[in-house]
Amino acid sequence: MNDPPIRTLIVDDEELARRGIELRLQGHADISIVRHCVNGREAIEAIVAEQPDLMFLDIQMPGLSGFDVLARVPQESLPMVIFVTAYDRYALDAFEAQAIDYLLKPINDTRFVQALERVRSHWQQKNALSQREQLMKLLASTQGSGQVDEQTLREYLHAERQPQYPQILPIRDDAGTVRIDVKSIDWIDAAGDYMCVHADGRTYVLRETMKSLEAVLDPKLFQRVHRSTIVNVSRVRRLRPHTNGEYFLTLDDGQEIKLSRSYRDRVDQLLQRR
Repeated sequence: MNDPPIRTLIVDDEELARRGIELRLQGHADISIVRHCVNGREAIEAIVAEQPDLMFLDIQMPGLSGFDVLARVPQESLPMVIFVTAYDRYALDAFEAQAIDYLLKPINDTRFVQALERVRSHWQQKNALSQREQLMKLLASTQGSGQVDEQTLREYLHAERQPQYPQILPIRDDAGTVRIDVKSIDWIDAAGDYMCVHADGRTYVLRETMKSLEAVLDPKLFQRVHRSTIVNVSRVRRLRPHTNGEYFLTLDDGQEIKLSRSYRDRVDQLLQRR
């Protein structure tokens, strides 16, 4: 059974800003946009009418600000909130308002994906809690009847969700934004303050950290094999011994990558599974 999509509002007085968020969400099938709002008044009306699960909320808008919107909506009706603003001085206030995350304009594509991962994690925890509460009600309602329907019970117990990882990695360059299918990535290596993403025989460069990329890549498919290298383990065809317990990994295309011994056990386990 597929989970329902995360129903989402986009609230910003700038049309280009709303469109930018909409375009970034197109690669995420588990998120559905239910309405665009151009000011705080429309946002309050949409929250009441649509009961969204998530809201991208601009802080500075004519009339009601993003904070004003939150102050006028009952706590039990509030969706998850990602604040979006051009001014980083609002960051502390945003988190004190219990926002899921905070995005600074112009929005960084990798940070956007990270914010969605926080949303998914929060959403899964919320759903798991809701299912547990429903399970308790189910058990309470069946006390004295002698039995609980096994299939229904199994469905309610399926509260633990596997984490979801993005299928698309957006990389911005001078010509625009390139959307890379994550499964097409062969390996990634660090070059100073930049990351080189090797996919389909091409190399794409983005300004990002190894840690932030690791956070958005499925660890069942991608593993760190060196302090400056991540590899798609499905591309590995051979391990060749090197010195001091190190190895060289040979990929499908013949590329050789050094495997540090400190990462060897993790990669070995994945390769054995495959």
